[in-house]
Amino acid sequence: MMKTIKKLALVFVFISVNASAQDAIVPLWPNAVPNQNMDTDEKEQVEYRESGIIWVTNVQKPTLEVYLPAKGNANGRAVVIFPGGGYSGLAYDWEGRDIAKALNGNGVAGIVVKYRLPRSKSIVADQHIVPLQDAQRAIRLVRSKAKEWNLAENEIGIMGFSAGGHVASTLGTHFEDVVYPAQDVIDGISARPDFMALIYPVITLMEPAVNMGSRESLVGKEPTMEQLNYLSNEKQVKENTPPTFLLHAADDNPVPVENSLMFFKALKAHNISTTMHIYPSGGHGFSLGHKNKGLKNWLDLFVAWLDNLD
Repeated sequence: MMKTIKKLALVFVFISVNASAQDAIVPLWPNAVPNQNMDTDEKEQVEYRESGIIWVTNVQKPTLEVYLPAKGNANGRAVVIFPGGGYSGLAYDWEGRDIAKALNGNGVAGIVVKYRLPRSKSIVADQHIVPLQDAQRAIRLVRSKAKEWNLAENEIGIMGFSAGGHVASTLGTHFEDVVYPAQDVIDGISARPDFMALIYPVITLMEPAVNMGSRESLVGKEPTMEQLNYLSNEKQVKENTPPTFLLHAADDNPVPVENSLMFFKALKAHNISTTMHIYPSGGHGFSLGHKNKGLKNWLDLFVAWLDNLD
């Protein structure tokens, strides 16, 4: 009997620890999800890959997964995180949860967006706009929760990895665009990020630096020139684009370093404060870079950059 009680106690502790690992999972949309048919038989899939990465596909109900630092450590900043995955899936822990937890260790709230993927058969129209819809709603929702989550409303930024970097840079250059009908008062809040961090990001949909897999997943095999121009974010930088931190490896083959170089050039042309770190090696998809001696401290560089923003 005592052994059974002890086992139950351990199970309870395990559940309690895991339940408190994140502070909340919050639905993005209060009513109908824009551009989505909720009556299809498509189901969200969560796969635990041999590499150890949690891979999410067919997102049906986009959410925020919120990780808050202890109040005594919190500095009021928040980073809204967009995992990568070529617009065909989300590397949800590798470029999402793990990043949020690491940010918590620096006093920064980390908020992971489980955003919809454009090739889902649940999406009924304008598939290429759906990630931007979720991104705009995500930052508005976070800003609306600033008081509740102990955040400073003017220190809420974004971070994106690979195709998630394209989502982030699309938000950073199209935050004023009206891409969905307002559902509540939250949609009247500014969607402008206060800063951006783009980590080995997809930026352009144009050759020769395009990642063709991401492009085809986003706009299909026969996109219009209007779509390509609109979503090639090096062409969309404006005077109010947020300050930007760029990180890339020179030997990145899937997403050539030219993506970051083009965005840096566009930011500089518009006098946007920007910092760029280009590493000689590291390839693509290195997340926190813990297994690479040269890369493993990049998050410290980002936090130091945040500390020095005007």
